[in-house]
Amino acid sequence: MNTPFDPETPRRAGLFSRLRSSFLTGLVVIAPLWLTVWLIWSVVGWIDGAVLPLVPDAYQPDKFIQDRLGLDRAIQINVRGIGVVIFFIFTIFMGWMAKGLMGRSLIRFAESLVERTPVVRSIYSGIKQISETVFAQTERSFEKACLIEYPRKGIWAIGFISTLAKGEITNRAGTSGEMQSVFLPTTPNPTSGFLLFLPAEDVIELDMSVEDAAKLVISAGLVYPNAKDPASPE
Repeated sequence: MNTPFDPETPRRAGLFSRLRSSFLTGLVVIAPLWLTVWLIWSVVGWIDGAVLPLVPDAYQPDKFIQDRLGLDRAIQINVRGIGVVIFFIFTIFMGWMAKGLMGRSLIRFAESLVERTPVVRSIYSGIKQISETVFAQTERSFEKACLIEYPRKGIWAIGFISTLAKGEITNRAGTSGEMQSVFLPTTPNPTSGFLLFLPAEDVIELDMSVEDAAKLVISAGLVYPNAKDPASPE
């Protein structure tokens, strides 16, 4: 007979607790894989939906396969990825053309027409600047993660260094040294945040990669990168 002073024997987990633990473990294993497959499948379908309507009806992939195999048109064939291949080949061809003399002349002529259109001019110039910054920039583009004191002294936040501040920003800031453009992401959605211009001496560059810093931001500090010793945060 146990007395109130006897140590309690550990209770065995019930069936519901074991099922819940197994379900959560399986969810951790399946969720990243399922979300990755779903995202790739959705992006491929979106590109196919934008590209395939431009393909002549006789060369539609599903109808082409139906004709080759002698299948009834009532049989639906979902061929995903053909639009991605067409878009990839077309983009390479356009890039090759744009590098030539004729391609550059056509681009200048088309841009001159766009510049004369009031509304389209603003939209096109904004999209072009973003595209050139993301895809064609030869300087630094989120190549370094950093630490900055934000929103006040003594509180540190992770940011991403984009470029050196130039032009009117540096002239009006009144600083003697260089200024850096730092993107400060929000948690857990790093696509939104703040653009800050800071003196270079106030920006501490980190050794961790941009990818590891992004994981730290997205996970709200739960996934801490450390290539040397994963068991130690130092």
